[in-house]
Amino acid sequence: MELLERVKILCKSKGVSQRKMEQDIGISNGASSKWGTSSPSIEILQKLSDYFEVSLNYLMTGNDNSATMLNKRDENDIAKRLENTMADLDADEALMFSGEPLDDMTRELLKASLENSIRIAKINAKQKFTPKKYRNNNE
Repeated sequence: MELLERVKILCKSKGVSQRKMEQDIGISNGASSKWGTSSPSIEILQKLSDYFEVSLNYLMTGNDNSATMLNKRDENDIAKRLENTMADLDADEALMFSGEPLDDMTRELLKASLENSIRIAKINAKQKFTPKKYRNNNE
């Protein structure tokens, strides 16, 4: 199940339309309909998590297995990897479009996208490599 499907189910269970949810969390009308083909920023995912009172893990993966939840060490690792990646891109002057440096808004969008990708990769790796004896029995 993809994020868009989970959001539709959560909206239904909360008794709100997608449009109402979008207004409540402060995103443009129709933005959630694109989540079937693209991922929202981590900020929007956090707003969704707070709005529906579910974990980020549930929103991204569809399960809420405590063995795959990110801990403080994981969060620090994500932050460090993101910082290193952005520093590498800045140092190599790779953050350019048509020979021009990226503007601040585009750079922040790129950073949010990278953070989301690193976070998803970390969660997927934890799910894949968590020993069976530590997994939830529902899997």
